[in-house]
Amino acid sequence: MTGSETKGIKTVLHPVSDVAAAKAVYTALLGIEPQHDAAYYVGYDVAGQHIGLVPGGREQGMTSPVAYWHVPDIEAKLAEVTAAGATVKEPARDVGGGRLVATVTDPDGNVLGLLQDPRP
Repeated sequence: MTGSETKGIKTVLHPVSDVAAAKAVYTALLGIEPQHDAAYYVGYDVAGQHIGLVPGGREQGMTSPVAYWHVPDIEAKLAEVTAAGATVKEPARDVGGGRLVATVTDPDGNVLGLLQDPRP
């Protein structure tokens, strides 16, 4: 194995233009009410995954859903994937509570998310 491993894809964020309409569809699809429901973000935790709705996500540069690979060290993983040919789209930033996220693009322009949960 080379580099550090990931903990897999556990988070997928979807840009939405109408959060109420999207929430109705995702609630029906997932069969549960959202665990986090705010004007700026709606999140569901189901079957070991987190599904998030990001109002205004397109205006923030999200052109499609983004799958986030959970990693133990986001800076190390950013270094590894950029050395392998990825390009940083958004550098690591704290989105609250010590959770760090970043995005890169692969050589074909596909967006890959990285997420590091706070260390205990």
